[in-house]
Amino acid sequence: MRYSADHKDRVRKQIVRAASRRFRGRGSEGVPIADLMRDLELTHGGFYRHFPCKEELFREALLDGLAEGKARMAAAVEGAPAGQELEAIINAYLSPEHCMNPAVGCPIAALTTEVARHSKKTRSRFARALEGHGDELGRFLPGRTAAARRSAGMLLFAGMAGVLNLARAAPDKAVRRRILEEGRAFYIRAMRGKS
Repeated sequence: MRYSADHKDRVRKQIVRAASRRFRGRGSEGVPIADLMRDLELTHGGFYRHFPCKEELFREALLDGLAEGKARMAAAVEGAPAGQELEAIINAYLSPEHCMNPAVGCPIAALTTEVARHSKKTRSRFARALEGHGDELGRFLPGRTAAARRSAGMLLFAGMAGVLNLARAAPDKAVRRRILEEGRAFYIRAMRGKS
């Protein structure tokens, strides 16, 4: 059977998207390639027509998740009143919905500790993407230079990812909700220059 010219690209994107969600939800070690491919109704051997190794898939899946996060950030900004864009990003990121759905949430919160154990190439790509997120947040932060705004954006992002992880680890819903509420309030006050 002959496939269309774009078939291989479509299948590769399907594998990346499914892997991205599974890695965020289960961690990279919790995603056996054989299970992923079976669930996509593809052969295990077919994986190697698309990727030389699991590390390459992890890298692409991570970048796919970061692109999803960037789109969610843009949607929060787009729906915000002028001057309240940063507050909208903070509220969306530290929302109960985001907290309860790591598989479709921020890969920085879900996978940073794992990225540290991956190849230098993966860590470098991750660092560049994180700088891009810092630039996006930095547009709404004070600072004399783009570099200063990027750094502030990266620190804000890192702090929010930490709050999200603490809330996810909380054993009960009330504690989770309190961590998220206090995190949102803290970062909104801090970004307005009030501690």
